[in-house]
Amino acid sequence: MNPETFKPQHFLWEFADGVGTATLNRPERKNPLTFESYAELRDMFRALVYADAVKAVIVRGAGGNFSSGGDVHEIIGPLVQMEMPALLAFTRMTGDLVKAMRHCPQPLIAAVNGVCAGAGAIMAMAADIRLATPDAKTAFLFNRVGLAGCDMGACAILPRIIGQGRASELLFYGRSMSAEEGERWGFFNKIVTADALDTEAKSWAAKLASGPTFANAMTKNQLNQEWSMPLDMAIEAEAQAQAICMQTKDFERAYNAFVAKKQPVFEGN
Repeated sequence: MNPETFKPQHFLWEFADGVGTATLNRPERKNPLTFESYAELRDMFRALVYADAVKAVIVRGAGGNFSSGGDVHEIIGPLVQMEMPALLAFTRMTGDLVKAMRHCPQPLIAAVNGVCAGAGAIMAMAADIRLATPDAKTAFLFNRVGLAGCDMGACAILPRIIGQGRASELLFYGRSMSAEEGERWGFFNKIVTADALDTEAKSWAAKLASGPTFANAMTKNQLNQEWSMPLDMAIEAEAQAQAICMQTKDFERAYNAFVAKKQPVFEGN
């Protein structure tokens, strides 16, 4: 993937100063996902593993909403007619989107406003950092359409963000979580005004892009890997990861800058 020339068909992509921005762009329908956009987003996040020029990624929605989730007419309707093999192929593909988001090395920032529901809420959940506007309404609404809350990793990831009891409430009832609740529960890192959301997201992304990006990727990897590790194994894994980071030029640059009483300029190697 060349971030300078990448032109997706089912969402928008911008790239500048090490930061990629993916915009879900069907504002007239609150940016729903389709079979094609699921797959193209999955493929993009997989390709980011090899896109060293991309240091951080923002995911946002156009027109005042993040995403209403799977398109009722283009996804939900066809699913009702499918047999089990096709249904399983679909649910595995949507789960692969979350896997790709978690396994790409770049930190992901979700800039959430307005409706953030279903698979849209899952995409926000799968990001590393979440910013919201006061009108953001996040709903894991699978229960409300007759489905289980265990969709696309929600039962694994959401409790780790907001706790088992709160995750259980949202997944059993499918109700909307307000922006204020989301910040108080730890789902959102910060609430900002609607007109400041994009600027704030770019500011957070720029700080990540100018930081020690090799080390940031290592942090994300360990956050993923240590979910299933006992404490002793996790501490040993972190010892090895940190020793690797100590071999980077960025570690040396930080030391030299400290000695010279200057700010370090990281280059990601």
